Amino acid sequence: MDLKWEQLPQADWEEFHSTQRGALQQAWNYGEALTALGVNMSRAMVWQEGQLVAIAQFMCKRVLGYISLASCTRGPIFHPDLSPAQRADIYKRLRQTIPLPRLKVPLFSPDRTGEQLDPLETRGLSRVMTGYSTVLLDLTQPLTTLKAQLEGKWRNRLNKVQANLKLRVHVQPSRKRCDWLLGQELAQREAKKFHGLPTDFVQAYIAAATDPRQAFVVAYAELGKNTVGGMLFLIHGRVASYHMGWADEEGRQINAHNALLWQAMAYLQEQGVELLDLGGVNTHDLPGISRFKLGTGGQAITLAGTYF
Repeated sequence: MDLKWEQLPQADWEEFHSTQRGALQQAWNYGEALTALGVNMSRAMVWQEGQLVAIAQFMCKRVLGYISLASCTRGPIFHPDLSPAQRADIYKRLRQTIPLPRLKVPLFSPDRTGEQLDPLETRGLSRVMTGYSTVLLDLTQPLTTLKAQLEGKWRNRLNKVQANLKLRVHVQPSRKRCDWLLGQELAQREAKKFHGLPTDFVQAYIAAATDPRQAFVVAYAELGKNTVGGMLFLIHGRVASYHMGWADEEGRQINAHNALLWQAMAYLQEQGVELLDLGGVNTHDLPGISRFKLGTGGQAITLAGTYF
């Protein structure tokens, strides 16, 4: 196998990432956006007999002044035909050759569940952290099927809010609406004292795209003259990821988010998106938003964890 770092063909990466339905954290534009914000990123691609078989993107930083920590979140992405032994060999070579000063600490968080991960693949690695949980919606299904799969109360709330003739829902790749929603996100972060990716990341992610209008979409709801809720989705190949949402008190009372997500699903499906990743689920710390995501009837998964 031929493994190369940096100076890599972007078009080949993006085609492979899209075909394999790669996660946001392994998207080329994700790396470009974080690089623009001053984060040190490293990328590797692996070919076998001229065919691209794996990609891996790492977020790197120095810890305690002498440890080089490199995190490959929801990666590497492998060609499905690779055997567990071949995947294990790629892990080994990535660990050995990543271009960082010693002491190197490469971490891998595969984008697969424990059941999907063959023990042979991770031989020589130790799991150091439990896995991330999310909900995946298969948008290749007809909308009628997706609606039938909604949890009963979720579907009832959707039907009720859709019957509200005063509510108008828009779904569009609007930079103006995106900037407005990011402003609401900053305000709610300050009010609720929680943190996430800097909001500047979204502008950098959109700017990195060849066609910015294909990199994101905003769904927002208007009641009279007031905007009562909004959701932002980032698009990466055949997958979209829910990034953030906001609603005021009136929007929450009428369940605006049910209408927003439903209309966004229809829009993304029309754009050729096949999978919607609804993001983190944590029923202990975030019970409300977790129940909302689980109520969509999507596939709830917990990834295998982080390995060193």
